[in-house]
Amino acid sequence: MTTWRIAWRNLWRNPRRTALALAAIGLSVTLVLLYNSMLRGYGDWMVRTMTGPLLGHAQVHAPDWRTTRAMDRTLSSATRRLEAIRRDPGVTGAELRVYAPALAALGETGVVVIVVGVNMSAESQPDRLLAGAPHAVPARHVLIGAQLAKQLGTKPGDVLAIVGQGADGSVANDLVTVTAEVNTAIELINRQAIIMDLAEAQSLFAMPDEAHEIVVYARDPNTVGALTRTLAALPELRDAEVLDWRALAPELVDLLKIVEIAWVFVLLLVFVAAAAGVANTMLMATFERMHEFGMLLALGTSPLRIVAMIGMESLVLGLTGTVIGAAVGVTIVALTHTNGVDYAALTGGGPNSITFGGLNWSLRIFPTLEVIDVARVVAAVMITSLAASVWPAMKAARLQPAAALRD
Repeated sequence: MTTWRIAWRNLWRNPRRTALALAAIGLSVTLVLLYNSMLRGYGDWMVRTMTGPLLGHAQVHAPDWRTTRAMDRTLSSATRRLEAIRRDPGVTGAELRVYAPALAALGETGVVVIVVGVNMSAESQPDRLLAGAPHAVPARHVLIGAQLAKQLGTKPGDVLAIVGQGADGSVANDLVTVTAEVNTAIELINRQAIIMDLAEAQSLFAMPDEAHEIVVYARDPNTVGALTRTLAALPELRDAEVLDWRALAPELVDLLKIVEIAWVFVLLLVFVAAAAGVANTMLMATFERMHEFGMLLALGTSPLRIVAMIGMESLVLGLTGTVIGAAVGVTIVALTHTNGVDYAALTGGGPNSITFGGLNWSLRIFPTLEVIDVARVVAAVMITSLAASVWPAMKAARLQPAAALRD
């Protein structure tokens, strides 16, 4: 405690120099935390967008369906498989889906579409495929992707003719009424999808108690690997392909790794800023106090105590700057987390999203921080502060008392 008090007093012998060092460290920590909050916010958004509406945390298919997309590569006894998955305590939800290529026509205008059969009520929940859409539609009514609706020129109440092929090779055709347009984060759905009730899709495409896909949502997304292995071992799924979202979307995993690498490079800036601020302050303070250190050594103070005192000064300087910077950074993130930061508005307007990689990328980012983010920055500054104090401390500890007192 005595060493700590001495270190604190020594720092404020030159208030201007110490204040500048604290400002440099604090500003660096604030900027790094803000940058990290943006990266984490966007990374979390990407994962939620891929796993919630489209992939789920895991999927179950017939072995060759993902590569062939053949109509007849279905999961038979789909209800029994679905119930077995839902019984697992690690599963919070699981739903059947049907995907069928077809031709949709309004009058003489026809386009190739994908008919998606889903449980409307479940898929209309927040963060699911049809979030915000009607929870139920009347019989023989459908939802249509916003871009597809624009291409066809449809509006609610219009009747579409759908022609496709059933899973048994038969001709599938019906007339359906458009209930509403949907605009999701998934570009494929917006551009090409007609969504209908699961039971109606199974009936239309001759798939009694069959489905192309089971989408699974995990209670803890961090344990999805173990959950996937558990599900694959179920007797009901031994003839099926069970994959987690990382295997289903390796390009997203690669993108998240790039985000992590970007964070590491930014963290290096903290090391540089902290090292520069601490090293400059400690070097100046050490050279100014050579006479004082010589007197302390002459009075019997051990070189180790000198090293400890300088090291403590560095730690106090780094910790104080980190606390100030972290307080400012966390406060800004807390103030912007709920409403987000609108990049479109900051750049003078324009579209509020861009399309890339099959996703609609929102330009409103919701900064997010976790305890580990702050802890890593604190640890980085502390390690750097100690490292920056090594040379000044060793120089002071090696002083010859008589020579230092004469200077």
